[in-house]
Amino acid sequence: MAKPGKAADTAAKGGKLPPAKELLQYYRDMLLIRRFEEKAGQLYGMGLIGGFCHLYIGQEAVVVGLQACAKLGDAVITSYRDHGHMLATGMDSKGVMAELTGRIGGYSRGKGGSMHMFSREKHFYGGHGIVGAQVPLGTGLAFAQKYNKTDNVTFCYFGDGSANQGQVYESFNMAELWKLPVIYVIENNQYAMGTSVARASAQPALYKRGESFGIAGRQVDGMSVVAVREAGEEAVAHCRAGKGPVILEMMTYRYRGHSMSDPAKYRSKDEVTKMRAEHDPIDQVRALLLGNKMVDEDALKSIDKEVKDIVQQAADFAQESPEPDASELWTDVYVEA
Repeated sequence: MAKPGKAADTAAKGGKLPPAKELLQYYRDMLLIRRFEEKAGQLYGMGLIGGFCHLYIGQEAVVVGLQACAKLGDAVITSYRDHGHMLATGMDSKGVMAELTGRIGGYSRGKGGSMHMFSREKHFYGGHGIVGAQVPLGTGLAFAQKYNKTDNVTFCYFGDGSANQGQVYESFNMAELWKLPVIYVIENNQYAMGTSVARASAQPALYKRGESFGIAGRQVDGMSVVAVREAGEEAVAHCRAGKGPVILEMMTYRYRGHSMSDPAKYRSKDEVTKMRAEHDPIDQVRALLLGNKMVDEDALKSIDKEVKDIVQQAADFAQESPEPDASELWTDVYVEA
């Protein structure tokens, strides 16, 4: 079982340490997600973002580490906790933030909001509000990749709460039966919507859920981008070789509530504080960079400033972009002839 911080500690002690350029990119990418989500939380509190808003703060290492293993044409699909995945695939922070505020400059022209954004260019297929609904869709994306004889893979993300949904197991069966190139990424933040895994799952080791189908599974320290990248490389190689699906259970942790409306009273403040102090994914990379004298404080401050400016520009754009015209109600609507 992977323990939080183990991979980073190993690297710091002389294990497999990525080069400075790679670590710096991870640091920047995770920091961008963190600062973006913090700003989104502020705008929500100001009433500029309505509806549901699920923040990714604390889980940044998962999508950044896996996206580092992806290549052009690989697909990503996830649940409603999706802003981090969008940014990791390279979607413009201005378009994402504008969608959150319901403006015409957003990726879905202000009509999808937090949970429903897509980018065909970046092969990002949502953002899905129904628990577990993205799993059969992600399986379908992988079917298309195999049918079209590509060597691409699909990263299909879902949470520990979705892991008990029936359609997940139907998807597992088909994926293994047809040897589809899909990586099922279970982002186990331990509390689903507000109930701990131990109380909700008869088998809390979620990476074992594919055993009856013959699907290989692995539990990974999802708070370490180094460990995530390593596990991701193995999973991607397995899929590209035509060996079928893989399950990666990422042991991660969200610092905020399930959504902005959740006070998260089902866990103690001390628990959250301890996790942030000892296992924060961004602090781990920062410690590796400084501890191994790869960069100095000034270099990290420069990245911090760059990220802060990007997020502020996104927030400004999101507030200045006009609201959709009423005529948009009739666009992008499927009507059967």
